[in-house]
Formats: sequence, structure tokens, C-alpha cells
Amino acid sequence: MFFNDCIILAGGTGTRLWPASTVNNPKQFLCVQQGRSFLSIAVERAFTAIEDLSDSRVIIIAGKNHISAIADICAGFHAELKKHLILIPEPEAKNTAPAIAAGLLYADWTAGGPDRNILVMTSDHLIDPQDIFRTDAAAAAAFAQQDKLVVFGIPPLFANTGYGYIETSDLLSVPPVREEKEKGHYEPMVFRAESFREKPDKQTAENFVRAGNFFWNSGMFAFSSKFMIKEFREKAAAVFSPFLKLRAPDERSHKLINSVRILEKWNDLENAYREAPWISFDYAIAEKCSQTVMVKASFNWTDVGSWDEYSALVSQAQYSPGNIKNSAPGTEVFRVNSDSSFVDSDIPVALVNAEDLIVVIRGGKDGAPKTALVAKKGETQKVQEIVKQIRDSGRTELL
Repeated sequence: MFFNDCIILAGGTGTRLWPASTVNNPKQFLCVQQGRSFLSIAVERAFTAIEDLSDSRVIIIAGKNHISAIADICAGFHAELKKHLILIPEPEAKNTAPAIAAGLLYADWTAGGPDRNILVMTSDHLIDPQDIFRTDAAAAAAFAQQDKLVVFGIPPLFANTGYGYIETSDLLSVPPVREEKEKGHYEPMVFRAESFREKPDKQTAENFVRAGNFFWNSGMFAFSSKFMIKEFREKAAAVFSPFLKLRAPDERSHKLINSVRILEKWNDLENAYREAPWISFDYAIAEKCSQTVMVKASFNWTDVGSWDEYSALVSQAQYSPGNIKNSAPGTEVFRVNSDSSFVDSDIPVALVNAEDLIVVIRGGKDGAPKTALVAKKGETQKVQEIVKQIRDSGRTELL
């Protein structure tokens, strides 16, 4: 058993990778593997979790200013896959609960059947290998059909204070996972989810890791449409009620860009977003749901939340013969005794005796602001402090 539909949340800005990631060019658009963006990799992953392509959609929800760029990214997909892609423009950013509410109702109202199995994914994480992800997704789909909210927990590698945590208890019996089990794959592990914990301080994070029953919250969810509509009605009526005033969109509400369907007009969607509170799905639903289970991720997962992580991934990728190690694709860099420094720039850069640095430069193409970041390797988590300084100074045009 797998999913009927997949919702990809693509509305974030990813300021931890500033200045390459900005409001106008967010993290999910950046290239990270073999010239592919985070978003295109996420779309490929979504299709691996689909049950039946003839009756399925991959629904991408993003800011209206990004829809054209997303359509360009999706243009390279096979024509058969593009038939099942839907882009929903958000009138404004209201966090994940309103976005999921909109995607849930779109999937339910325009579906070919009465109840949909839905997977909600992020657009800017990396997951591999895909066959392991597919097996874990199959277990999540089976529990979603049993009126459960399913989350994916990542076994913590260290006491990270930048992630939320999921507390678990009982190990649950997993229904047979169809062909994956027949191929000799492992049996996914699913636990009862007891609570969600906010980003902890260092000592609390260390206690979580020692306890052994706490996992990083991946931000992915699975549920049936019928169950989640009920949960929204009961636990987050202030979020859901404005969207219930909408009517199901018809084919005339869509337009095509690069053979990808865009929901051009959904009457009163702007009003629904205006009325809905700014709130995450975790706060609105997950923390209140008593029927939550967690799939322990057996796949590799990375948030790519710093320039240190990004530079390591990009440097390992083989974009083309002769690609210079420690530089992003398209970067022209000249070095003297600076081989250990990573450079991502759209203008030529020269380094002399500059070891163990991360240098990111944007030269102001297409009217974007001219910006540069120079940081020591191992210290790039502090980019968030720089972003805060820029915002507090009123120079938000740099972001």
C-alpha cells in the first residue's frame, strides 16, 4: 500500500543558506546533486511513493511569486509525470497548517475516490536510498489507512538543538508491506508517538539522545483525507473553517505552464488565507492528535541546514569532467594555497592563502542585491545571526 496523493510544501525561504538562498530564490531552488535542485529531487521522491499514477497527484504548494520558477524546474520531467503535477500558489505565507489544509481539500475535492491516502513532504531535504524510503513510506501508508496520523522520526546522530524531537513509547505491529517485504527488505519499525518537543537546549537534547526513545522530527506526515478533515474540524477549526468556504476548483480554474497545471483561480482562496491564523501543522494538529504513530526512518536524511553541510554535498557531486573540487557548479575560481576553501559565486573569485573558508558571492544579476558571505568552515550555523542583524537593521532587501 502506498499513497494516492503527495503534497510538497515549498514555501520556505531557507535563510540558513543566505546569500544564495533568498526570498526570491529560496533554498529549494538551489542545485545540490548532479545539477538537480532540492525541489526536483523532492518531486522525484514523491512519485516513488505513489500507488497508482493514473489516479494520483503531486501537489506543490508555494508562494505565488515562485510558481513560474517551479514550473521551469518541473519542465524537465517526463510528459507522463507532468500530467499529474499540480501547482497551488499561496496568496501569502501562513506557515504549514493553512498550506496543508488547502492541499488536503484540493486533493479530497478533486479526487477520483471518496478517501485519499496523502503524504506531506518537505521540498528542501535530502533522502536516500529511494528504495528504503519507499519501504518506510509503505508502512506509513498502511497506518494512515487505520485512521492514524503518521510522522517520520530520524534517529538522532547527536544532541542537535536545531530540531524538534518526537518522544515514542510502544513498538507497534506493522502490516505486511507488499512487494517490498517479498524482496527481502527489512521490516519497518513503527512506534506510538507520545509527545512532540520543541527545539531543546543543549542539556535537554543530550538527555533526549541518552534516553533512546526520542527522534528528530523530519517534518513529513501521512494521513487519510477523511481522518485529517475530521482532525482539522475538531482541533483547528480557526484554520480550517475559512477553507471550507471554498468550492472545488474545476478544469477551467487551471492553466498550463511548461505542460504543468497551475491552479490559476480558486475563488476566495485569498480570503481563506487572510482569515486563517499563522500556525504550523505541528502546533495546530500533531501535538493535539491522540492517534499519532512514528515510522523510524531507516533512510538517510539530511536537512542541509548550513553552508558546511551544503559545501560537503556539492563538493562530492560530479557535475562535469574537470569540475573543481570545493566549488559550486558554474563558479570560476582561481586559487593559490587555498584548496580547502569552498566557493559558490556567480562572478570570478581569486583566493590567496585563504584556507578553510566558505565564500559565497552574488554579483547582483537580474536586479538582485550584491551580497557576499565569508565564513570559517565549521562556523556557518552563525549565518542565522547575520540574517537577524540584516533584518534588524532594516536592510530586508538583502534577504
